[in-house]
Amino acid sequence: MRKDNQLIVITHLSQLVLFIMGFGSLILPLILWATQKEKVDKMDAHGKSIINFQLSLIVYFLICIPGILFFGLGLLGFIVLGIFSFIFPIINAIKASNGENPKYPLTINFIN
Repeated sequence: MRKDNQLIVITHLSQLVLFIMGFGSLILPLILWATQKEKVDKMDAHGKSIINFQLSLIVYFLICIPGILFFGLGLLGFIVLGIFSFIFPIINAIKASNGENPKYPLTINFIN
């Protein structure tokens, strides 16, 4: 296995494609992780973390939809999740460039 922190950083930042294209925040990191997890050192751990974070965001966004009917709390949830989905990939990309392990808050472990 080769060490490639730049590719891991790119994998974290690939989640931000959502803000450019409107979709793809799960697909692009999933492709990078699936194709490189056996070739790049630590890619498997980072990839699982990213995929779990993205799947958790999808679940939380779905929970917020009916929350809109209850005093607009769903809208507040959308705003908070939008901020999380922008800030934490950047924070974890910086951590990855320093060789640290990623930490995404409120993440449900779908993939271990």
